[in-house]
Amino acid sequence: MERPAWAPRSIDISVPSVSRIYDFYLGGSHNFEVDREAARKAMTYLPGLPKIMQANRAFMRRAVRFAAGAGIEQFLDIGSGIPTFGNVHEVAQTAHPGAHVVYVDHDPVAVAHSQAVLAGNEEADVVAADLRKPQEILSSPQVGRLIDLNRPVALLLVAILHFVEDADDPYGTVAQLREALAPGSLLILTHASYEGIPLSPERAESAVDVYKDIRNPLIMRSRDEIARFFEGYDMVEPGLVPMPHWRPESAPEDEDPFAFSGFAGVGIAA
Repeated sequence: MERPAWAPRSIDISVPSVSRIYDFYLGGSHNFEVDREAARKAMTYLPGLPKIMQANRAFMRRAVRFAAGAGIEQFLDIGSGIPTFGNVHEVAQTAHPGAHVVYVDHDPVAVAHSQAVLAGNEEADVVAADLRKPQEILSSPQVGRLIDLNRPVALLLVAILHFVEDADDPYGTVAQLREALAPGSLLILTHASYEGIPLSPERAESAVDVYKDIRNPLIMRSRDEIARFFEGYDMVEPGLVPMPHWRPESAPEDEDPFAFSGFAGVGIAA
């Protein structure tokens, strides 16, 4: 397999990557055949996966505009993935030209491509780090340069927590991040769930098994389990809801049924 120029030499291009699979679902070009093969296999059981990912991105953009409208000018996007059209910095800096954005991802392709996209943008940067090590993120030079933790921050955890197993204490990780942020900060979150998927649980579970096979287990949590991530936050209306129902800009009934798979919400730190 020929290695494209954008692929860092350090990565194994024979192993699927969650970030690159996500990129494929969104119609991106920064993925390999091994990623596409895994994605197509998952889609044989859950054909609406691209629609789910598109709904994630649409919610993210609405939530960033909400945050900017509330006066927040600092954004920390953990698990940001490979940049595609309508990234956080594009949305935030359109609303506030001086908005500061820090992306965080542990996938080398996501980090390398983010660096290329952000070249020349002094108000945005990327950190190579893992959500499961929040102190490394918070103490990074990039966060130190761009994020003032004494002022409100919009923390984005979009489509990332369902890749953190219970053994890695995702609730404790989110709590550590919350405790580091100033009152008035926002938590912007989406999470996969069996609830809302317009298929039988058995069929949906077969798609989840594909992620287990590539050693990136997809942890499907209930609405109540997802709501626990918002402890210490006051929920913004309409609360924790299927993604198309969070402050929609078009009629939710016009959305593809798969777009209602999983939940989205925004909370304000007390």
